[in-house]
Amino acid sequence: MASNDCIIGGYDVPRGTIILVNVWAIHRDPKLWDDPTSFKLERFENEKGESHKVMPFGVDTKEIDMTDGTRSTMPKARPLEAMCKARPIVNKVLYKENV
Repeated sequence: MASNDCIIGGYDVPRGTIILVNVWAIHRDPKLWDDPTSFKLERFENEKGESHKVMPFGVDTKEIDMTDGTRSTMPKARPLEAMCKARPIVNKVLYKENV
């Protein structure tokens, strides 16, 4: 959600607007990736890779409870929670606050 009026990608975005990011498209953008539809592990193996181009997900240092639930589709006993946190570079690339 935009905390202030801002401009994202040239569009005026009023404060309070819910912003959805198409991560699927970013991860498959041929302007960013060589052969974007192929999984290449070497992109993510070291600090010199291309991992700065992705919007990775992760969790804090707590162990994840991977215990299966009791339903036939085997959901997790404790569902995982997704939490978004923008990297500082995102502000420089996508976000320009109105003055």
